Amino acid sequence: MKIIVTSIFVQDQDKALEFYTKTLGFVKKHDEPAGAYRWITLVSPDDQDGTELLLEPNDHPAAKEYQKKLFADGIPVTMFGVADVHKEYQRLIKQGVKFTMEPSDMGKVTLAVFEDTCGNLIQIIEQK
Repeated sequence: MKIIVTSIFVQDQDKALEFYTKTLGFVKKHDEPAGAYRWITLVSPDDQDGTELLLEPNDHPAAKEYQKKLFADGIPVTMFGVADVHKEYQRLIKQGVKFTMEPSDMGKVTLAVFEDTCGNLIQIIEQK
């Protein structure tokens, strides 16, 4: 058994698609109509057959509340691995990304947290 798709709730699928592809650098794998919304998945450019990230609308009241409370409490909804957190931090800062936590050494990892413009906090992590 393996993880093939994981999802995050987003306030606006178009805005999320733009941020996750143009700013973060993910690649769109699927973009299909799904009722009133779309099935949009992204993959890492380095692993296009790997785990997909689903940009899921937060239309359900429970999803909205879940997303809102995690953000208010400063809890990242997911974690992305990077080779160099400091380098990625500088790249994203130059693109106007707002960080809530600058790169911090936590022993065996260095991590930072940013806002994804779609209602979520995202953690990036460098494993040592």
